[in-house]
Amino acid sequence: MASTEKQKKAPARTKVRPAGFPTRDEVVDFITSSDQPAGKREIAKAFGLKGQEKIALKALLKDMADEGLIDIGPARAFHKMGGVPKVTVLRIVDVDDTTLIATPERWEAEGQPAPRIRVVERGKRGALTIGDRILARTEEAGKGWIAHPMKKLAKATEMLLGVVEEMADGKLWLRPVDKRIRKDTPISDIGTAKKGDLVLAEPTGRPPRISARVTDILGDPFAPRSFSLIAIHKHGIPHVFPEAVEEEAVTASKLPLHEDKREDLRHLPIVAIDPVDARDHDDAVWAAPDEDPANEGGYKAIVAIADVSYYVRPGSALDREARKRGNSVYFPDLVVPMLPHQLSSDMCSLRAGQDRAAMACHLVIDAQGKVKSFRFSRAIIRVAAVLAYENAQAAIDGEQENELLEPALKPLWACWALLRKAREKRDPLALDLPERRVVLDEWGKIVSVAVRERLDAHMLIEDYMIAANVAAAKALEAKKAPVMYRVHETPGRDKLVALKEYLATFDIDFALGQVIRPSTFNQLIKKVGESEEKEQIMTQILRSQTQAYYAPQNMGHFGLALGSYAHFTSPIRRYADLLVHRALVGAYDLELPAPKDRAIPDRSSLSQEDYENMGRVGEMISGHERRAMEAERETIDRYVAAFLSAHVGEVVKARITGVQNFGFFATVEGLGGDGLVPVSTLGAEHFFFDEAGKALQGVESGDRYTVGQRLELRLAEADPINGALRFELPDNPSPRGSPLKRDRTRPKIHRGRPTNIRHIGNSRGKHKKR
Repeated sequence: MASTEKQKKAPARTKVRPAGFPTRDEVVDFITSSDQPAGKREIAKAFGLKGQEKIALKALLKDMADEGLIDIGPARAFHKMGGVPKVTVLRIVDVDDTTLIATPERWEAEGQPAPRIRVVERGKRGALTIGDRILARTEEAGKGWIAHPMKKLAKATEMLLGVVEEMADGKLWLRPVDKRIRKDTPISDIGTAKKGDLVLAEPTGRPPRISARVTDILGDPFAPRSFSLIAIHKHGIPHVFPEAVEEEAVTASKLPLHEDKREDLRHLPIVAIDPVDARDHDDAVWAAPDEDPANEGGYKAIVAIADVSYYVRPGSALDREARKRGNSVYFPDLVVPMLPHQLSSDMCSLRAGQDRAAMACHLVIDAQGKVKSFRFSRAIIRVAAVLAYENAQAAIDGEQENELLEPALKPLWACWALLRKAREKRDPLALDLPERRVVLDEWGKIVSVAVRERLDAHMLIEDYMIAANVAAAKALEAKKAPVMYRVHETPGRDKLVALKEYLATFDIDFALGQVIRPSTFNQLIKKVGESEEKEQIMTQILRSQTQAYYAPQNMGHFGLALGSYAHFTSPIRRYADLLVHRALVGAYDLELPAPKDRAIPDRSSLSQEDYENMGRVGEMISGHERRAMEAERETIDRYVAAFLSAHVGEVVKARITGVQNFGFFATVEGLGGDGLVPVSTLGAEHFFFDEAGKALQGVESGDRYTVGQRLELRLAEADPINGALRFELPDNPSPRGSPLKRDRTRPKIHRGRPTNIRHIGNSRGKHKKR
């Protein structure tokens, strides 16, 4: 009898789904992406369900409700309390200390503000940051809500940034500023915008019928600073300080220096050496021969850094805003600072002839360039002069007179000669990569785009900063204090295998079994010498490297060949450095009297919260750093495209920077800015894509296009809005869309690849993801 009852109950537990029936994920994705509240009727219609399928859908939805995925109300699958679905799309909008705050992407409760939901991350899901979209499971906790991320969503459906264009038929389209987006979007709601305006718009509808509704007008895309504004809005970079933060900066800037409690270094001729266009000065240096007989031939040096931790204290509004930004972002025409003007370019900027609070790193260096000892103090300094790199170099070379040559510059260079000995012995990765500099006039018009000259003065400051950074890390380790390390890991095996295969195309052997050190790559570069291939091989070595990041766990710095390394020298513009300063204050008892103004927190050392959240903060600021680098690079690309737009049709000297099966990318020598040479413009013959050799090669002609190769190209297009360039071969221009003659006797290549491309790669795993 019991057996019979079991058999009767079994069908109730086993629900048979019709073929093609939606999965739980598909239902959740539909609910969260629907423009309207989605109930059973809307879901059934979306998936084309009929008859028995609708009954099965009802059972599936009940199961999902029981599992806590959705909550079914009348005609909608939303959580009933406050309108927040149990599974929904959230957008991260703020950071409260180290907790991410999100709001529902769609909010329908009229008269009620959208809830601020705390995001609880478990494990390493990849650092989330402001502007990210997540699919999350939500629940009530106390008087609020918390969200558990399920997955990070693509940014394809985020706000659209583009320029309004009018077609011949009078219809309006949004032309994207992102060169990776190839399609324009029809505008369904223009608002008060007009043709030519740079606008923010939100996508409406569902694929394939997506249109744009203009929400914000940013102005003329060619006006001064617009290129930077494009990057700021595209990447969601916070650029306006809240009023409370500005007010706190004014209050903090008035804090007394406590001269009697700081080490007085105002008698020393300390100098700041910076780029000619630097907006702030957070480091200054001094050196002199060591008078200690035990250190004959050695030097004493001081690296003085703006004492930002004195003004920006844990838990303050300034601190929360600085962490949210992570770093300053430098564009050719403006700076988005990490700290308000009252601090970043005034009280925390080491101006010549003015007393400033500093954190001083005192170094004792022996005749072999080894740092024998170090100590840290809170000091008061008065910078003797702020010099541009070029002026300091001209003075030391005898090309320009400077009253600080004997008392300041010559000792600095002599001490640096020792530091350079130690650097050469360490043999860090030596990739001489050019840096572009965009020069604008007072109206924001481009005067020139050029590669910054690499001077000894640059390397001198770099080596002093590295010495101070190492000292900071080791000083904290000595006290077993927390350290926010700058980590650069050894290249991964996959990238080394790819490099080995690439070098093999030049008949250069690269053994994978050896211990990989920076010197390994330096020896490779020396072996190449000054051959034509040097630059392209250096480019591939660079691409084989991992990306540096911040973390409280020490994994060493591969590129600099250092076991312990932290960032200490730029707390005005990097939050990581500010944490290192706070740690030093606590570890070495450098606290100063508490401020009388109760609006400013008492302590300037690491808080318990700082200590507990080092890992999370490291992930956040690493993400902010990558965001800033991408925004800066894109902005320079736009300026380069604007500069080159007057030269469309001309032949330019270029270098290939990347090769894909659909064509190759090239950059204008001395200017930069990547542009595509489509394979469709290379002629009618077939081309092989050599994945290992990073090259396209013609079947009949043998013409080969490979990374690093120099050649002349005709500039076909230069689009300042999205920074895109397009090139053609000088002797083979092919109008866009023009039909190419093909050899019809050749077999068709499978769908998705250009018709004149074949693919060859390494024999082992050539289709493996890298």
